[in-house]
Amino acid sequence: MSDFSLTILFASVLATAAPLIIAALGETITEKVGVINLSLDGSMLLAAMVGFMVSYESGSLVLGFGAAALVGAVIAIVVGLFGIYLGLLQVAVGFALTLMCKDLAYFLGNPYSRLQGPQMLSIKIPVLSDIPFLGPVLFQQPLIVYVALILIGAIWWYLFQTERGLELRAVGENPEAAYTRGIDPRRKQLLYTAIGGALIGLAGAAYSLGIKPGWGRPQGIEGLGWIALAIVIFGGWHPIKVALGAFLFAFLQVIGITLQGIWPSVPAQVFQVAPFPLMIFALVMVNLLQREGVQGWVKAHPMLQRFIKQLQGVPPRALGKSYHPD
Repeated sequence: MSDFSLTILFASVLATAAPLIIAALGETITEKVGVINLSLDGSMLLAAMVGFMVSYESGSLVLGFGAAALVGAVIAIVVGLFGIYLGLLQVAVGFALTLMCKDLAYFLGNPYSRLQGPQMLSIKIPVLSDIPFLGPVLFQQPLIVYVALILIGAIWWYLFQTERGLELRAVGENPEAAYTRGIDPRRKQLLYTAIGGALIGLAGAAYSLGIKPGWGRPQGIEGLGWIALAIVIFGGWHPIKVALGAFLFAFLQVIGITLQGIWPSVPAQVFQVAPFPLMIFALVMVNLLQREGVQGWVKAHPMLQRFIKQLQGVPPRALGKSYHPD
């Protein structure tokens, strides 16, 4: 493979992974505080539609992204209100919302189907973009790519290096103990659920305004919300590992497009669908290798043992459990 082809490959992986990173990081924040938001798939789709609609009508990408973030936050707040304050099963609420939002997105977005609206363009950073290989890969990307990369470090720092981040994790691990220290667990959960939802909304708009510009049926992002959920588990609820999982899935997607050109006789649908089962297979294998039944075999292979240890993650102990102060 030539240097030019490698440059295109890695630049494409970075651009493709950016929205997925943002969505997975949003869900990471939500789950770290103890809430499961299963509305990702429908939320991203509805946010993508609203973001495109607002940008088309206003001619402003900023307004489009703002509206999409608001949609994601509102949906997440609904999950929070029903799950945190009313004590309903968070999984059921999120699943119902994802189905409703999906149908709502296609119903309300029908008048905007196949219209051409504003879309993000690549930003060429002076001097840095001229660096061989790294320049085109890192410094000639849409703004959303830089936002995603900054968020990886910013969320890691906030979660593990700040007092507020410690409070967030404490609520997700033991809300009763957090309450005795003067923290209101339910208020914290609702706040961070809304923030996570806003990031999910941004991810949806990033697709319809950049990665997969435009609106139509199908939009092409169906199922990515479920992949983002899987990536959070795959990454062990750790922002950096979650981002690596998103890069892996994006790589599988881009490689699928490349192989489609090499083997035109294979139906295109095979390459389009392949990244989904491959990612799920990788998640299943990692979880199987962590079980006691195969620990002896893993220990016999030191390199594999170190790899599995790096991927291991423990979910927050209060994840999905409603907290009642009384």
